[in-house]
Amino acid sequence: MELSVYNIKGQDTGRKVSVSDSIFGIEPNEHVMYLDVKQYLANKRQGTHKSKERSELSGSTRKLGRQKGGGGARRGDINSPVLVGGARVFGPVPRDYSFKLNKKTKQLARKSALSAKVKDNAIIVIENVSFDAPKTKDFVSLMKDFNIADKKSLLILSEPNKNVYLSARNIQNAGVVLSSDLNTYRILDASCLLLTEGALANIENNLKD
Repeated sequence: MELSVYNIKGQDTGRKVSVSDSIFGIEPNEHVMYLDVKQYLANKRQGTHKSKERSELSGSTRKLGRQKGGGGARRGDINSPVLVGGARVFGPVPRDYSFKLNKKTKQLARKSALSAKVKDNAIIVIENVSFDAPKTKDFVSLMKDFNIADKKSLLILSEPNKNVYLSARNIQNAGVVLSSDLNTYRILDASCLLLTEGALANIENNLKD
């Protein structure tokens, strides 16, 4: 499979770059993509939610009324869950939401996500992107040249570039990520992917069988 290479002005350079069909041309597996996205979101959860149980509330343990004959539910002390201001039954407690996912499953998920973007014509390969200084308007011009200013885009770089990152930081629908940090969630969350040639080579090297 071959993809056209564009310059930073959005013009076709006439060159094409070959990409592996085993990475960009497979049949997307929706289930493994779901699992990988689910793990990514689960790992971001702090899990620090907590509500006080009966033994943790302050209050007297004096029995409020007789056991039977009152016409209502039995209740012991003032902390009973059946009373207003009482404890909560089976409330949330701190927990870890993360779970294990096999390495090959995560790789298949990323391959599936990239292949899905290729099928949707949502991947653009561009030459190396670099700015002389961090300017938001330069990044906005880049997006306008590719007609993606109104879309959620993700620029994937092969190595850190502070000027490019700072130029995109204040743009709501734009993101910049290194090829080494790319994951299934970021791929699927963007409407259009802009890959530099170096990032494309890194992705193929990381996902090769």
